[in-house]
Amino acid sequence: MRPLLHADIFRNAAFAAALLVLGAIGAAGPALGDDTASTVRLTVDYGDGITKTISNLAWVKSETVLDAMKAATARSHGIAFSYTGNGPMAMLTRIDDVQNQGGGKRNWQYWVNDAYGDRSFATFELQAQDSVVWRFTADEQGK
Repeated sequence: MRPLLHADIFRNAAFAAALLVLGAIGAAGPALGDDTASTVRLTVDYGDGITKTISNLAWVKSETVLDAMKAATARSHGIAFSYTGNGPMAMLTRIDDVQNQGGGKRNWQYWVNDAYGDRSFATFELQAQDSVVWRFTADEQGK
């Protein structure tokens, strides 16, 4: 059996410290590499074969679809949008350069986790890990 050298003691102490730090990180929050625990995803389907997905938008309690869209405007390749009204009367009118066409034509409609948005996007509250999809479509509820 060889005697412990100063380098051996240092290496063992460093290894033990690293284990303690990694254990504290794991106990304090989501698993390493899990950056989606408190986020939402926004996908825009322009109805012409082009889609844009903005992932890892920070989620906060009581956040609405409108709030997530505002956050997406701050991304380097985010979106621009317009809407009229507010609260339960808010209606999306444009995403990027694609404007609603009106009754019986193509307009923006949204889904959250594959469920059709049944109320104003300004009042629909999101949960962590929700996925919002906006589609430019003429079909009622995108069917």
